[in-house]
Amino acid sequence: MSSLLHAPHGESRPSERRDPAWHSRLAWAMVALVLLWPMLVLTEFKPWLLLAPDALKPTLRFLADFVPPRWDAEFLALVARETWRTVAIATAGLTLALVLAVPLALLSVRVLSISALTGPMAPLPALVRLLVRWLLVVLRSVPELIWALVFVRVVGLGPTAGVLAIALTFAGMLGKVYAEILDSAEPHAAASLLRNGSGRLQAFLYALLPQNAAELTSYTVYRWECAIRSSAVLGFVGAGGLGQQMDASMKMFQGAEVATMLLVFMALVWLADRISAWLRQRLA
Repeated sequence: MSSLLHAPHGESRPSERRDPAWHSRLAWAMVALVLLWPMLVLTEFKPWLLLAPDALKPTLRFLADFVPPRWDAEFLALVARETWRTVAIATAGLTLALVLAVPLALLSVRVLSISALTGPMAPLPALVRLLVRWLLVVLRSVPELIWALVFVRVVGLGPTAGVLAIALTFAGMLGKVYAEILDSAEPHAAASLLRNGSGRLQAFLYALLPQNAAELTSYTVYRWECAIRSSAVLGFVGAGGLGQQMDASMKMFQGAEVATMLLVFMALVWLADRISAWLRQRLA
């Protein structure tokens, strides 16, 4: 008789320990590698060039300047002022984005359509919904960096260009995700309110918002975190904030200053994460 029949009690047989789906997992992994390889070739991805002597020496020299970071009072005061400006750019841009995204999202949500309560949506509301969705596609398709380059030429250098760039791109992102969250919610309560004469805003406030508040808040705070990072990047094209100061420090090869500002960015991201966790806990 096979030794497998005499296996100790509680010990799994080799066939039982094997993943039953390993054949399909391996096949899909091979397909992914086959598809990824031409993409790597097309992008000329050559990470070994980072280890070339001509690239490695200046990189190590620049990274060595990161230690220790610059901590003198004069520079920390400058960093604090630019950090506050960066947070202000992100917050103002996100606030303007919300002003645009919320009404656009409500217009594109099928659950709040009165004409869709009894069957297919009427032609005019369906057309409006389609146009709004196209507008959201246009807004989020243009990166905030491109908007910043446009507004820098329109309004000049400074935070205003960054605020407007973040507002337009993030309005498209927020509007799309808000609409998807609301459309995936349980529609019974909203439909009941609409059938009994309530308006769309009342149905949103009393039916959809309460059951989706935690998810909407979490995504909004995450986008605020993304806006902080975006405002830093926009500073490299003259939109102000800590990114513009970092650009100046990098051009002067001041690694100690760059290290200090990177630590500040890490602290901002951590703070945004803590705020998001606190708000989710309060709304749970």
